[in-house]
Amino acid sequence: MSEDFAVVDPLLAEYAEIESALADPAVHADQARARSLGRRYAELGRIVAAYRAWRAAEEDAGAAAELAVEDPAFAEEVAPLREAADAAAESLRHVLVPRDPDDGRDVILEVKAGEGGEESALFAGDLLRMYLRFAERQGWSTQIIGATESDLGGYKDVSVAVKSRATDPAEGVWAHLKYEGGVHRVQRVPVTESQGRIHTSAAGVLVFPEVEDAGEIEIDPNDLRIDVYRSSGPGGQSVNTTDSAVRITHVPTQIVVSMQNEKSQLQNREQAMRVLRARLLAAQQEAAAAEAAQVRRSQVRTVDRSERIRTYNYPENRVADHRTGYKAYNLDQVLDGDLGPVIASAIELDEAERLAAAGA
Repeated sequence: MSEDFAVVDPLLAEYAEIESALADPAVHADQARARSLGRRYAELGRIVAAYRAWRAAEEDAGAAAELAVEDPAFAEEVAPLREAADAAAESLRHVLVPRDPDDGRDVILEVKAGEGGEESALFAGDLLRMYLRFAERQGWSTQIIGATESDLGGYKDVSVAVKSRATDPAEGVWAHLKYEGGVHRVQRVPVTESQGRIHTSAAGVLVFPEVEDAGEIEIDPNDLRIDVYRSSGPGGQSVNTTDSAVRITHVPTQIVVSMQNEKSQLQNREQAMRVLRARLLAAQQEAAAAEAAQVRRSQVRTVDRSERIRTYNYPENRVADHRTGYKAYNLDQVLDGDLGPVIASAIELDEAERLAAAGA
């Protein structure tokens, strides 16, 4: 049965306009605008390709139906061509579901030790390595912008910036890592355990879409309280003879960001402001979603950062995602960066919810 899909018409027009704009050298003088247009062009390109495939499949099915009236020999071709057209229509409906507008953004990911003391800090280090290896497999670049190490070589907290050169939002960093926020639980025998008993501990992961333009988030300097102090290493010992570490408090929201990894106070301040802008953007988005009752609240990526999302069981070599029901017995590979199937389970569930909401 043929469908209309008139909703695609303005998108086709927008696609043509952006295509024309991107051919203008003057547009590329503004890198931020060119990047934004490029991402939108890639997003619309998926819709245009799906729309053209559907139109071609519909025309083939229609032509076969007309020929079958005059020549019964064509009758056996009608059913498979109609199935292909219906499948193309379903694919088009799928790409027409609105995406998260931040999918194309880069992210700042933070891992924090939680319950479990030193064991939790070691697990936080394992999670960091997992994300760094996953980013490497994806062709993304990473930069550790802040870290506080523990006595045994783990991390009390660590922040890493993850960037991609992809123009298609579906391939963006946020599109994949936004599902990682929450509590990650580990079950294993800690290195500090002499009796060989299995312990359970946890680490928290926070993921923020990075602000691409500092002007996107307005921060009043009068709203900031900035403290400087000496950097410290494991055990609290001083590792710097100058007050280069920086702690910035955004007074209205009480968001606090501390940085001490860089050698100069100015560099630490710049990195702290980078993280602060990302946290403020996330806070604004969460507040907007909470206020708008009609906004879809994903059951996959909630704003409750205390949610336990995944368990890593070492004795069974098992990883289990508690939101999607995903379970596999290749924990060693997952921790080595093979995180794709786990994240894919979250993406699939999220997209299914979007499709259901669009059809409601």
